[in-house]
Amino acid sequence: MKDSFKKSGQPPKEFNEISLTDPKEYAAGMPAIISSLKFIKNEVGVGRGVKLLKNMNQMGGFDCPGCAWPDPDDKRALLSEYCENGAKAISEEYAKAKAGPDFFSKHTITELLGWSDLELGKSGRLTHPMILNSGTDKYEKISWDDAFLLISDELKSLKTADEAVFYTSGRTSNEAAFLYQLMVRKFGTNNLPDCSNMCHESSGTALSETLGIGKGSVTLDDFNHAELVMVIGQNPGTNHPRMLSALRNTKNNGGKIISINPLPEAGLIAFKDPQKPLEWIGKGTSLTDLYLPVRINGDLALIKAILFLINEKEQNVPGSQFDWDFIKNQTNGIELFLDDLKKQNFSFLVKESGVDESLIRQAAELISANTKIIICWAMGLTQHKNAVSNIQELVNLLLLKGSIAKKGAGTCPVRGHSNVQGDRTMGIWEKPPEFLIKNLKKTFDFDPPTRHGYDVVQAIKAMHENKAKVFIGMGGNFISATPDTVFTAEALKKCKLTVHVSTKPNRSHLIHGEKALILPVLGRSEEDVQKSGHQFVTVENSMGVVHSSKGNMPPSSKHIISEPELICRLANVLFKNDPIDWLGFKDDYSLIRDKIEAVIPGFTSYNKKVENPAGFYLPNNARSGDFTKTATGKANFTSHIVEPLELSEKQLIMMTVRTHDQYNTTIYGLNDRYRGVYNERRVIFMNEEDMKDYGFINLEVVNIKSHFNGEERIAEKFKVVQYPIPRKCCATYFPETNVLVPIGSVADKSNTPTSKFIKVTLEKHPNQ
Repeated sequence: MKDSFKKSGQPPKEFNEISLTDPKEYAAGMPAIISSLKFIKNEVGVGRGVKLLKNMNQMGGFDCPGCAWPDPDDKRALLSEYCENGAKAISEEYAKAKAGPDFFSKHTITELLGWSDLELGKSGRLTHPMILNSGTDKYEKISWDDAFLLISDELKSLKTADEAVFYTSGRTSNEAAFLYQLMVRKFGTNNLPDCSNMCHESSGTALSETLGIGKGSVTLDDFNHAELVMVIGQNPGTNHPRMLSALRNTKNNGGKIISINPLPEAGLIAFKDPQKPLEWIGKGTSLTDLYLPVRINGDLALIKAILFLINEKEQNVPGSQFDWDFIKNQTNGIELFLDDLKKQNFSFLVKESGVDESLIRQAAELISANTKIIICWAMGLTQHKNAVSNIQELVNLLLLKGSIAKKGAGTCPVRGHSNVQGDRTMGIWEKPPEFLIKNLKKTFDFDPPTRHGYDVVQAIKAMHENKAKVFIGMGGNFISATPDTVFTAEALKKCKLTVHVSTKPNRSHLIHGEKALILPVLGRSEEDVQKSGHQFVTVENSMGVVHSSKGNMPPSSKHIISEPELICRLANVLFKNDPIDWLGFKDDYSLIRDKIEAVIPGFTSYNKKVENPAGFYLPNNARSGDFTKTATGKANFTSHIVEPLELSEKQLIMMTVRTHDQYNTTIYGLNDRYRGVYNERRVIFMNEEDMKDYGFINLEVVNIKSHFNGEERIAEKFKVVQYPIPRKCCATYFPETNVLVPIGSVADKSNTPTSKFIKVTLEKHPNQ
C-alpha cells in the first residue's frame, strides 16, 4: 500500500462503473434542490437538516463553512440563503456518523491509506483528541491536557522557533486566526503559511502593487449597476453558486456578461433560481453574452489583444475609449504602458490566446461600449507562472476605462474559502507588515520577529530538508491541498511531530511525522459555550464585510472544543506565567475582539459594530479611489511580456479542476453533474482532435506523466473523456493529480504552485 502511495499519491483502485451524459446547459434549479435534500437526508437527517439550513447565512445565524461569497447587506432569502454545495458542506460538517476512538481502534493507518478521500470523509465527525505514537500503526485516545503538554514539549525542544511550521486553513475565524498568529509570533517565528499561498496570493501581490490593497474593490450591490461583467478563469456554478444570483441581477438590469474560460461551464451558460419555481420549467436566465474559449494560460495574450484593439479605436477618435481625466489624475505609467501596447503584434497575440479573432473583436466592442465594468477571476488566473501579470493586465483594462472607484465597476477576485480573506487581515501571513509588528509590540509588550517566514512551498521544502521539524495545521487537509504529493508526503514524514486541527478524518492524518496528533474542534454550526456564556465568532467575506457567526446546534461530542479555546489552552501551557491572559480570552471572545481593535486597522468599536447583524465594511482604498498606498502614490499601469507557448511533440497543458461533488479537498460524491461525468473521478478531459492524434478512444485508460526541468512525475489509470476544451489542453480533478504538480513550478513574485499549467504526455495504460 505504501509503495502504491509513493508512486501515485493516491491509493490504488479499480474504476467504478462510469457513465457519461452531455454537459448541462444550466446550473441550479430543481436538480440542485434534489441533490441537496438527498445529501442532507443521508448525512444529518431531515429534521436536523432543516434546523441547520434555516440558520445558515442568516442574520444572527452562522456563516457557511464553504465559500466566501457575500450575503446581501439587508434582506436575506427566507427559504435558502445558501447553495447546493453550501448545504452539502454544512451537512458534512454536522454528520450523524462519528469517528471516535472505536473507529481508530478498528482501522490501522496502513488500512486507511487504502481508502479513498470520499470514504475517509464519510467516516464521520471526530469526537476525541487522538495520538499516534512512534512505531505504532493506530491512533489512540489522549487527553487534551496531555496533547497540549506534548506539543509544548516538542516546540520547546527545537533549536530555534523557525523549526516549527504553523499552517492555517481559510475556515478559521477572525478570533482564532488572531490568537494563532499572536501565539506563533510570541513563540518567535513568522512561519505562518496558509491556503492563500496556494490560491489568491497572486491576486494579493498583483493588486497591492497596482492599487495599494490586496483585496477586491467591488461590493455585492455593484453587480446591480454594472454594464459589463467579465468572468475569467472561474466556474461559479460549482465553486461559488450564489454568485449566479448576482450575475442574474446584472442581466436583469440590462448588463452584459463575457465569460473567458478553457471549459464551457453550465453555471456561465444559464441559471435557474432554486427560489423561483417558474424558472425550473423554462430555460432560466441566460447569463453569458459572449464566451471566449481561451487556451489554458492564454489569458494575458487575450486581454492584451483586446487592449490593442481598444487602443486603435482611441487613436482614431481620441477620448472615445480612455478616461483621460482619471488616468491623468489618478494613475502612473500610462506612457510606458501605451508604448509597449503599440509594439505588440496583434496576430501573435491572437495565436497565443487560442481564441478566434472574430470573438476577440466582439469582446473589444463590448468593452469599448461600457465604463461600468467588473472583472471577476479565480484560480484559472492565479495558478500560473505569470499569474501576477495576468491579473495586472486586467487592472490595466480597468484603469484605461476609469472602471475603479465607481459604482458598478472594479476588481472582484472571488475567494474560495469562507474566511481566507479574514485570516490574512488578522495577520496570518509569513510576511508581516510593519504596522502589525509595531502594534503587536505596543499592545502585548513583546518583540515579534520581523524576518519573513515560510510560505507553503517554502515550508514543504524546509520540512523535506529537515530544517522544520514540527508541523501544526489549523484546519484544512494539507497533503491533499498542496502540490507534488509524494514530495510533500516525504516532507511531513520527516517531522518529529505533526498536528492537525480538524473536524473529520482526512488524508493528512495518515501522512504523519514520528508522532502525530488529531485535535477535534467545533464546526461553524455548533454552540460554543464558555465561562462568560454563548460565544460567537466573526468572519470576513470576499468583499470585505465583517460579520458575526453563531452556532445553534449541540456539539457533536462533549470532548471537542473550539479553535479559540484550543489556541488559548495551548499557549497557556507553552508560555508559563505569561502576562498575556490567554485563559481570559478563552472565557470571553469579546476580549479577543478588543485586542484585534487595538492591533488591526479598520476595527474601531469592533464589539459594537458586530452587533449589527449585517456586519460592517472594512476600509478599502481602491473602492474609495485612494491609491496613495502604492509605491508611486497612484494606481499603476504595468507592462507584461507574452511568452510564446512551447510544447514538445505530444505534450499537452493540463489544469486541475474540481468536480461538482467537491469543495476544495472535501469530496461529497463521485459525480460531476454539470460536466456529465458520473460515478468516477479518475478522468482526463481531452479535445477530440488531440485524442485522434494520440489514437485514444473515449474512456480509454491512460497514464499521465508531467514534465518539468527534466523531472518526470506519473499518475496512473485515468479514463479519457472527450470534451470541448481547446486543442493541446486537458483537465483533470484534484487532489488526484496534485502528484503531477512540481514543487519547483511556481508563480513569479507570489510563489503560488502552478496547478493550472502542467506540461504532460499521455500513454495507454499497459494492463487495460
